[in-house]
Amino acid sequence: MTDLCDLTAVEMAALLRARDVRAVELTEAHLRRIEQVNGRVNAIVTLVADRALAEAAAADADLAAGRPRGPLHGLPVAHKDLVDTAGVRTTYGSPLFARHVPAQDALIVQRMRAAGAITLGKTNTPEFGTGSHTVNEVFGVTRNPYDTTRSAGGSSGGAAAALATGMVALADGSDMGGSLRNPASFCNVAGLRPTPGLVPSPSPTAAWYTLSVSGPMARTVGDLALLLSVIAGFDRASPLSLPGDGSRFAGPLGPPETGSLETGSLETGPPETGAGLAGLRVAYSPDLGGLPVDPDVAAVTAAAPAVFESLGARVERVDLDLSDAEDAFRVYRAWHYALSFGDLPQDRLGGNVRWNVARGLEVTGADLARAERLRSGLYQRMDAFWREYDLLLAPVSQVPPFPAEDPYVTSVAGVPMPDYLAWMRSAYWVSVLHAPAASVPCGFTPAGLPVGVQLVGPPFEDLAVLRAAAAFEAATGHGSRRPPL
Repeated sequence: MTDLCDLTAVEMAALLRARDVRAVELTEAHLRRIEQVNGRVNAIVTLVADRALAEAAAADADLAAGRPRGPLHGLPVAHKDLVDTAGVRTTYGSPLFARHVPAQDALIVQRMRAAGAITLGKTNTPEFGTGSHTVNEVFGVTRNPYDTTRSAGGSSGGAAAALATGMVALADGSDMGGSLRNPASFCNVAGLRPTPGLVPSPSPTAAWYTLSVSGPMARTVGDLALLLSVIAGFDRASPLSLPGDGSRFAGPLGPPETGSLETGSLETGPPETGAGLAGLRVAYSPDLGGLPVDPDVAAVTAAAPAVFESLGARVERVDLDLSDAEDAFRVYRAWHYALSFGDLPQDRLGGNVRWNVARGLEVTGADLARAERLRSGLYQRMDAFWREYDLLLAPVSQVPPFPAEDPYVTSVAGVPMPDYLAWMRSAYWVSVLHAPAASVPCGFTPAGLPVGVQLVGPPFEDLAVLRAAAAFEAATGHGSRRPPL
């Protein structure tokens, strides 16, 4: 039953609970799929097949004894090679850690395993997650399954390519400047950058840092919610961790409530039926305040407002200026790189990481003060914006998937990019907003390359964003178009 791999994770979980399929059978199907297609995309970089089959056999025994472990019981998953996995090689995409085997699971891995997930292995990432193109000196480049001459995006590009090809049911990822959203857009899957603190990420060096978050990636929005229900929730080791657990994300995703800040949709459980968006106030920004956007991307994302209108939403095109996010993001990112990687031997790091560390060592107290003022002012202006709108629509990425041999995008719509970061502004400007943002399949370019649309909601309104994303997904069906591999 090789087509098992093409089911949604929600469907797989239902089959497992009903004992219509065994966890071993499901794991074997995914291992066959990995053998068939991974060589062409290079998404899974460390495979633990024997361990996965042993875990699957134990999962079957638990189900037979009436001891389901949780919502992910028996589902084959893979973890980004940035997160520690006990007993499984974790390289962070860096030659410095090419043989590193952690002794303990990261919190997100602990939660997925506790919920019954079966670990197949690790997904590729650029060195320390640096950049939105998944390539490193340890494992090489991850290729786009819709066109293997193209990039799968990054830094969770291995996760996105593995999901698109059916090699895993679910995958975790992380996002500082678009690392969940960009590869989801490039590979026609769904990704969510949660509100910082919703998915806790304990850190011994940057515990209060909010630009980088962990989150879910999946083939459907419903599967995103399933994984989020497991990985979200308070953890005292993370000082920014939000109270509560992830149970509100479990179950079917009904329509979001309008005026979400006033009605508190975060606390409202998902209704059993309904997919309309009547009365939802949607702002549409085709360029987030003048950013260059590739014409093919612009054409695809321009279709999104009409879809929301057909679902009953009120859509208004807005002139939104997020440019203050530019300096704020770069200062905080640079500071974080110096903090996190400044003590490593710089001559043994890749060029992108060295560049970021060098910029971080130049950061002054005045720079940090300016970045904080810019970000605080932008947050307050956006707070007023969110009192008028429930959702913001914008491009995820300013370009479609680019050639895999290119280190990064050097121009967008004829506009030269000053460095390897600049082409990602449509994603990293949103990172500064402290808001949940989803990437959902929106269509394809004339060349058949996937394009996602970005759905951004008010801070802490992750459930409302997922509900709107689910309605858009159901109305369009773009996510059901699988790659030809």
